[in-house]
Amino acid sequence: MSAVGSEVPPCSTVPEAVHRRRWAILAVLMLSLLIVVLDNSILNVAMKTIATPPPTGLGATHSQLEWAVNSYTLVFAGLLFTSGLLADRLGRKRVLLAGLVLFGAGSVLAGLAGSPGELIAFRALMGVGGALVMPPTLAVLMNVFERDEQPRAMGIWTGGVGVAIAVGPATGGLLLEHFWWGSVFMVNVPIVIAALIAMAVLVPESRDPAPGRPDVPGVLLSVVGLVLLVYGIIKGGQLADFTDPEVLLTVGGGLAVLAGFVLHERRSRHPALDVRYFREPDFSAAVTAVALVFFALMGVTFFMVFYTQSVRGYTPFQTGLLLLPLAASQLFFASRAELAVKRFGARATCTAGLLAVAATMAAFVLLGTDTPIWVLEVLFVVQGAGMAHVTPPVTVTIMRALPREKAGSGSAVNNIFRQVGGALGVAVLGSLLSAAYRGWIDGELAGVPGLSEGDRRAAGESIEATRALAERMGPAGRALAERADEAFVHAMHVTVAASAAVALAGAIVVARFMPGGPGASEGEGGRELRQSPEGPAEQAAGVLEGARPRG
Repeated sequence: MSAVGSEVPPCSTVPEAVHRRRWAILAVLMLSLLIVVLDNSILNVAMKTIATPPPTGLGATHSQLEWAVNSYTLVFAGLLFTSGLLADRLGRKRVLLAGLVLFGAGSVLAGLAGSPGELIAFRALMGVGGALVMPPTLAVLMNVFERDEQPRAMGIWTGGVGVAIAVGPATGGLLLEHFWWGSVFMVNVPIVIAALIAMAVLVPESRDPAPGRPDVPGVLLSVVGLVLLVYGIIKGGQLADFTDPEVLLTVGGGLAVLAGFVLHERRSRHPALDVRYFREPDFSAAVTAVALVFFALMGVTFFMVFYTQSVRGYTPFQTGLLLLPLAASQLFFASRAELAVKRFGARATCTAGLLAVAATMAAFVLLGTDTPIWVLEVLFVVQGAGMAHVTPPVTVTIMRALPREKAGSGSAVNNIFRQVGGALGVAVLGSLLSAAYRGWIDGELAGVPGLSEGDRRAAGESIEATRALAERMGPAGRALAERADEAFVHAMHVTVAASAAVALAGAIVVARFMPGGPGASEGEGGRELRQSPEGPAEQAAGVLEGARPRG
């Protein structure tokens, strides 16, 4: 997209005092981002302990465990767009600080929870804090880095998201080996305190200098629509049936409310989000790509935990270590993706990245019950490199599509598509994995003597349930445990084939619709469809407060 209107001169976009400490500011933003993203993945390894009766755990049921995860996800996803708007209007630093305080308080309360109900409620409070933290981090980044350095900074930011997702299981496993289950939440507290102090000292305040009137109906429609949509996706994954009436009603209702949001925004004189940006091919292709790449990432980390622990026998901590090559590869290549974009263009770089993701997904069919573990590590490295060449360029495209003073809204859109893509990845791929596993193992369970219909159905729900039955059978259950491993590997192969097809579809979309040839700057046109009343100089002066521009 080509820019419309005059642009702020490079020498005056970022004040000198802010420019000098920009990398320290990025480090603080990464620290804030780390705890929010890491918390989603760190909880997974604590589930089994939390389900244990007191005093070891809380004695949570399967449904309560699901809501301990989903209460956070629902609140987080539902408030992302609202958070971005508040950050632009009230000040990004102010919203970030408030979010960190809420997240830290929720972490303490969750770690001290005395019942599953309390844990669910305090996880929801953590979701509010997380939603207030996530969008402003990227918005602040856009306002403290010059245009030529933004791709590298965003590469580090997006790489940090992948690292946090991958290191969560290792951190959680290490904590559970030495402390009680609440330690997976308490570990957030010192990080929050350090981030609050550093942010208060280093991060400048920034906001939209001309936010216009609040769009209350638009905000309410966005919250209701996103909550219904994500709830329906989660419920479909739980039931392993996306045709269930409850799933169809909630997903359909969410999509209907979001359609109403779009219609309202198109007609509003003061829209919360100018939906005309979605008419631009590169913007729409970018948000599609970011959703699909997180669909793949969350789906892989979901079923890989079961493969490494249940089939291969690794501990939670060892499983986390096995995921580190994926994280390290993402972090290493994400900060260097801009070099590929400069040489080959954003379209070619993102297409190649998605093709690499699709290829590694397809290559997961090489994994069996006794495949050398180095094969998995090599695939993780290649997949991390592929993802690292997708997320930074598309994030730059999304953020540069909107004027800088709307950076909070742009970051919210980016994070919403990440969240919805990740939720779909876990729900859809998890449902497919469950269905394929049951289709294979049911025949084996039918041959177990004396097993009732209800027990057979329960034992076929997952590899863990089947293995629990095999253990109760003693030596006679050894063969059943082996069949369970084979069934899971078969189900995993079916799942990764579907995931590879999704990644391939994403590559086709990007190759067809995302412009950007060799030598073109990323997001070369954040097209300003609506100009602020202020001129460029006034916009620059209003973005960062309390500092004189350079030049």
